[in-house]
Parts: sequence; structure tokens; C-alpha cells
Amino acid sequence: MLSMRYFIAAAGCAALIFFSSGLSAAPENIKKTEQANVKASAPEKSEDKPESKADLSIGQQINGVCAGCHGPLGEGGKKGEYPRIAGQNFQYLKTQLIKFKARHRVNIPMFPYTEEREMPDEDIDHIAAYLAGIKLDTTLPVFKDSDDALTRLTAMSKVFNIPRAEGDADAGMKIYKRECASCHGPNAMGKKGNPMLAGQYTEYLKRQNAKFQSGERVHDESVKNREEEILNLLKPEELRDVLAYLSTITE
Repeated sequence: MLSMRYFIAAAGCAALIFFSSGLSAAPENIKKTEQANVKASAPEKSEDKPESKADLSIGQQINGVCAGCHGPLGEGGKKGEYPRIAGQNFQYLKTQLIKFKARHRVNIPMFPYTEEREMPDEDIDHIAAYLAGIKLDTTLPVFKDSDDALTRLTAMSKVFNIPRAEGDADAGMKIYKRECASCHGPNAMGKKGNPMLAGQYTEYLKRQNAKFQSGERVHDESVKNREEEILNLLKPEELRDVLAYLSTITE
């Protein structure tokens, strides 16, 4: 059976065709000609590391398929229609791919790419490790007085930036520290297999919150009564403020 890395050319085209009806796969923050800055392991801040069997070169090949929707550097796009997966922690990425493959997490666009023949188990480690090791440039460039408008525009287009979300960020920080930090880390960089929230699109986080609240996705498996789940206990304005706070965090 052919694995996903041998399916790149055809699947890349298929992804673009599949999403052509109203959803553009082109990323907005990063130019496709940029090359990924990939480390040998996941970022230290995420507190988890890829397994030693992961092969980053294979992961980079597999990413050719992912890039059709998530961007060449895993930066996502369409203001969160496609989430950022670059720099996300290894264990979380691996767990979600396993859930997609087992159909425990329902996402129709992911179905064809997580079939066994396209993504055998070993490929999950390769792509998760590759994506976890990508470091996006989030630092605003320093310009010289002599830099023209085109030079400035080109440099800015290479910087990944999450727009500030509406809400009281200071209030959101207090709520985050009290209710979220124990699982997602003090700086929202992810912890123990829980996802990094910093640097994620606000609209994507809003959609996932709604799915958690409705029970479409499971937020905390230790909580059996959905009404007692923290996302259902927080007021709408509190959730708004947490998202505002998350949008202010720079990596």
C-alpha cells in the first residue's frame, strides 16, 4: 500500500480541488516561497519531544499534502478557517492524527488523508515531529530609513501575526491563569499533550470552544457532566476576554 508520502503530488492537487468551493487554501501570513526553520525536536516550550524514530525529512515530504490547506509552514490561513499547526506540541499533533484516523474526531476534509494507505502509523510520528519543530517568525522587522515600501511590505508579509481580539486582555489573563494554565501552560504554549493556544487564530479557537460546549468535541475527559465543564461554566464575556489575552501573547 502506498503511504501518504508517495501520494503528495496527487493529494496536493486533490486538496486544492476539494476546497475550491468557497474555501481558498492559500495562506495569508506567509509567502509560499519561504522555507521552514525546522529543528531536530519540538520547541522546548511545549514540554514534549518527538520520539527518536521520527524522520524529519519524511515529515517534510508528507507536509507537501498538508500545505494545500495549512500552508507550506503549517501557518494555517483564511483567518483561522485552517488552523495553525506549526510549532504545536508533538504529542498533541500525534494524538489528534490518531483520532482523525480512528474516526474518533470527526472532520470530513481530514478523512481521505488519514486512511491507513495514505497515513500509516509511522508517518504520524514523522509529520507530527516535523510540524512541531517549525518555528514561525513572529518578530517585527526593523527597517532602515532607506528601505522602500516594497521592501517593507515584503518583510512584513513574512511575519506571522495574530490580530488582537476584542475583549479585556488583562481580565482574560487572570481567568486564564486561574482556569487554563494548569493544562495549557503558564504562557499558553501547551503542556503534557494539551495544545498550544498562543499564536492560534482567534476564530479557530472560537469554533473549537463551541464544539466543546456542545459536546461535539471532548475538552476534558475527566469531566463526565458536560454542564460542569469549565468552558460551559465561564460566561461568554469571560471566554471573550481569555481569547483577547491569548491574542496578545508573542512567542
